[in-house]
Amino acid sequence: MPPPSFPASPPSASPPSASPPSAVPDSGSGGAEPEGALPPAEFLGVARQVFGDRFELAVAYARLLVTDGVVRGLIGPREAPRIWERHLVNCALMSEIIPFGASVADVGSGAGLPGIVLAVARPDLNITLVEPLARRTAFLDEAVDALGLSSSVTVVRGRAEEAIGGPAAGADVVTARAVAPLDRLTGWCLPLARVGGRLLALKGASAADELAEHGAVIAGLGGGEPVLRLCGVGLIDPPTTVVEIVKERNVVPVRPKPGGKAEGSGRGSGAKAGGRGSGRGRSRRG
Repeated sequence: MPPPSFPASPPSASPPSASPPSAVPDSGSGGAEPEGALPPAEFLGVARQVFGDRFELAVAYARLLVTDGVVRGLIGPREAPRIWERHLVNCALMSEIIPFGASVADVGSGAGLPGIVLAVARPDLNITLVEPLARRTAFLDEAVDALGLSSSVTVVRGRAEEAIGGPAAGADVVTARAVAPLDRLTGWCLPLARVGGRLLALKGASAADELAEHGAVIAGLGGGEPVLRLCGVGLIDPPTTVVEIVKERNVVPVRPKPGGKAEGSGRGSGAKAGGRGSGRGRSRRG
């Protein structure tokens, strides 16, 4: 019988938050902030409400994204002016449906979306960032150190299937954003969750269509019926769209035979993470 899922914290109850580090990185330009480091005036109230007393830490992360993140090709230059509306607040709102004290594996973390955002907004979470590309894990390492998140965040370089058995394995919650269609995403992410744990996939307007299209594949991978969740209703428009899939049972991943044909009986087309970069084996307590 699967272990019970954590009950989510009541919507009205905010988890206790730690104070941001005393030395929050500044802009280095005499007080002038780079474009996008601060929320636009019309979005400032929302951002402060979402991040609470961690708002200044969120600003420090935004500053890293719109400077180093852009220079190093992790964030597109056009995204900098809208980093709060399209990325930071959008990611932070999914914490509404993450239980207090949960372990989280963020697959394909990239520049830390949503993993670092969740670590900023929710200091009670224990988060592992899984990312295959070296230039991205280098940025993640530096961001975790600069933001003082080393007690709650681990950075692991590798693909999702390489992370099984490592710090990311057996997570209460596995998160992913803009990584792949839902069938492949489930195959990559669900093996990292414990039985009774959940995949939370940030999706856009196509979410409902994906649920209808990939339900059978998801079931074959050990997942329950996908549920569409809307986070931040009444706070932002449109709200954040999240697909929730509970892991109901373990499924042995399908392994390809030497001749290229898969063996086993599962519907395992989504169980491979090919084409998502390379790199393995390095992990750190970030």
